Amino acid sequence: MTVDLAAPSICLALPTNRACAPAIADVGAEAAWAAREFGVRVHLLILDSADAATRAEHEKAVADLPAAPGVLVHHLDEEQQRAFLRSVIDRARTATPAPAAVAGADRLLDLMLPDTVSYGACTNRAFLFAAALGCSSLHRRDSDSTYQELDGEPVFPIHHELRSIGRRAADAVPGVTHHTLDPAHAGKPVALVGSSFIGELSVDLGEVRALDPEVYEEVVGLWAATGSTVEERRKLVADSFTGNGTDPFTRDRAVLDLPDIWRIDMCNIALDRELYERVPLPPATDTIGSDYFLHHLVLNAGLPGVTHNRNIVNHYTSERRTDAGFLAYQLRFTKFLLSMLYLHPVYDALEAAGGALLDEDHHVRPGAVAGFARRAAGEDRAENHRRLAVLDRAYRRLGGRYADFADHLLPRRERLLDEAQADIEAFALLVDAWGPLVAAARAVPPTPSDTGLPAPATVPTSVPAPTGTSGRPGRPTTGRSAAHA
Repeated sequence: MTVDLAAPSICLALPTNRACAPAIADVGAEAAWAAREFGVRVHLLILDSADAATRAEHEKAVADLPAAPGVLVHHLDEEQQRAFLRSVIDRARTATPAPAAVAGADRLLDLMLPDTVSYGACTNRAFLFAAALGCSSLHRRDSDSTYQELDGEPVFPIHHELRSIGRRAADAVPGVTHHTLDPAHAGKPVALVGSSFIGELSVDLGEVRALDPEVYEEVVGLWAATGSTVEERRKLVADSFTGNGTDPFTRDRAVLDLPDIWRIDMCNIALDRELYERVPLPPATDTIGSDYFLHHLVLNAGLPGVTHNRNIVNHYTSERRTDAGFLAYQLRFTKFLLSMLYLHPVYDALEAAGGALLDEDHHVRPGAVAGFARRAAGEDRAENHRRLAVLDRAYRRLGGRYADFADHLLPRRERLLDEAQADIEAFALLVDAWGPLVAAARAVPPTPSDTGLPAPATVPTSVPAPTGTSGRPGRPTTGRSAAHA
């Protein structure tokens, strides 16, 4: 296959730990469309943590993808990911030992590739692979979703992502339908482009809502900040996990402003390299929602974003409907509630810092983020004890398997409280080590088979390349889709 080496590169990432051959076909089609319509080189990155039999199905799905000019597919199992991460960590600790050596190689590897589910860690791995591949942006999709259609054609979110991501906000205006950004932000880069989903709730709480709406409101309201009013909790519940409803796509709407983070989900997002190469996501394990931190950072730092309406379709996989899947997901939801004790103070600190989170080049300051996370780790656990008590009472009221889950949770309470605190401490540690890891990733081939790819441009080894330097891949030309109204 011929690849235009002069074309700018992007990373279209699909992390998965479940069977998702249809999703691979769908995202492969989006990659081919993006390469054709925008003239970009698309690195389709499939980070596969599924079992061997499922990976074999995925290998067949990859082999069945039609050849597409400008698309390079990287399907990596955990052993391949681990080998890459080992090389990156070793190089980072040798080149700039101070922040990376404090954690130790094994500790960093565990934060990047834990032996259990971590939504933040899988995306952090994608960030490092994107850096290694010389990509200017990362576009994430999920394995339990698909695309809407209009007039028989798929409605690809990447249409809006590539029109705006990484551009100066002033230059992104022609690519959107609405522009409400304060002129004070016009010179800043568009750091985030995204939308949401239609279909089933993004968390497995639909049954709770159907069984007892009052319990649903009480349980979902537990993720509100300490001290929230009754009205604030009700508004939070109304806005939580519902995406953009059920209305199908009919015409494009894309708003350039500070991003509407309540209408942007990680299954439908593009992030600029200048953001994710400076601050990673919290690597919390067995916790939903840990991959939404950069939403808050972008908003509170005053970085522009584009919120569009090319919602994907969310669906539940069969695994999530099993007894084992139910137990695992409820545990992740519980840890999500506990994580809020620490994340809300960080969000408050980000909001208070505002524009001070950015340096003179509009780049986020990682040290400030690490400091906020480290300080939050000292929060009083009393609120989390209350959360667990309320959850126990609510689930026993529901009865059945929810009462069984309450029994399962009871002897694990103290361990979960410890893990929630350890997770925010791990995040602070990873932020400190992140710059050297990214710099090292640029010098490490993602896999042995990638050694023939064009090497990323030479950049300083201590910090990510600033916008406008030769180390920054070029921006794609503007493309249009048949669904654009």
